[in-house]
Amino acid sequence: MNKRKKLREILMGLDSVVVAFSGGVDSSFLLKAAIDALPEKNVLAVTAASETYTDSELKQAKKFARHLGARHRIIYTNELRDRNFARNPSDRCYYCKKELFGRLKDIARKQGMRFIVDASNLDDKKDYRPGNIAKKEFNVKSPLREAGITKADIRNYSKIMRLETWDMPSMACLASRVPYGKRINKGTLKKIERAEDFVKRQGIRQVRVRCHEDTARIEVEQKDIKKFLNNRFCDKIIKHLKALGFLYVVLDLEGYRTGSLNEGLKQK
Repeated sequence: MNKRKKLREILMGLDSVVVAFSGGVDSSFLLKAAIDALPEKNVLAVTAASETYTDSELKQAKKFARHLGARHRIIYTNELRDRNFARNPSDRCYYCKKELFGRLKDIARKQGMRFIVDASNLDDKKDYRPGNIAKKEFNVKSPLREAGITKADIRNYSKIMRLETWDMPSMACLASRVPYGKRINKGTLKKIERAEDFVKRQGIRQVRVRCHEDTARIEVEQKDIKKFLNNRFCDKIIKHLKALGFLYVVLDLEGYRTGSLNEGLKQK
């Protein structure tokens, strides 16, 4: 069966859904698919705003939901108040998702919606995802993964559907830039956000600035690594990131990859 057709059947079977909507490639595709499969009143997109997400991501979510004419609600979460989250253990994502899905479950109950859905896809099974435990606790459905849809499928289908998000860089919460065991605070997250914003303004679309205490480890796509061979380009980035508080600025020659901080876990 065609994957998009299977996805539509899965969504129709759920009847009514609260979509955990970040505004990224995956959740935007899921929201569009839900709107196409279900009556308007049976789909509610909910976006969480907090220190762990950038202002630009929230603006993107609002813009896309408005473009679709989707019912959209913004909630404000404060993961840093949770000491379990702030101390940044290897299962940090569990505590984040537990708060989020708990809030979404309450919204679903009050709105009379049957299920919460998230945009996990088939490729996510390859990475370490402690948040999946919270998904099971709150009976969160993952229609994209159930339909066998990969990240490449999502981008391809989004392009066919002429969604502006089809070629957006991948997004992830800012806490994912901090190695496990290193405490997370608002100042660190803001420093990371400002560092990544600056690198992007130099013409780099996909970037992660991993914060190893006083060292900024920059990950960019392989095609962009050559830009750092230009001394003026490097000096500009080094100067700005040091002004933000980093003592050392390094480039990861392996390039950008999802979940690079999980690589240390695999070696233990």
